[in-house]
Amino acid sequence: QVQVVESGGGLVQPGGSLRLSCAPSRNIFSIRSGGWYRQAPGKEREWVATITSASNTNYADSVKGRFTISRDNAKNTVYLQMKSLKPEDTAVYYCNVWIRDGLFAENKNFWGKGTLVTVSS
Repeated sequence: QVQVVESGGGLVQPGGSLRLSCAPSRNIFSIRSGGWYRQAPGKEREWVATITSASNTNYADSVKGRFTISRDNAKNTVYLQMKSLKPEDTAVYYCNVWIRDGLFAENKNFWGKGTLVTVSS
């Protein structure tokens, strides 16, 4: 069975940068598309960014111009580069991907367990 794992979260000062990574726990055929979501304490989970198999991207207004979603197909990894971080960016960030693999009859959706990003002095 495939597990999707996020990494790169941690504590960063306002104005700083972090790069989150999302990758399967084992080798797969490919990631078809991917996205990032986040959930702050007391708030509902919100969509942050998506990337298609053709590397087309879309962003929430709250992060547009500051965050960049990208992918490395050779590594089967999706990234979220976060710049000019603000305290309001503090949240648990979740990766969501559609995976094509020989074990599945069709593309299958996976969620990571989340990685905490804290923006504070």
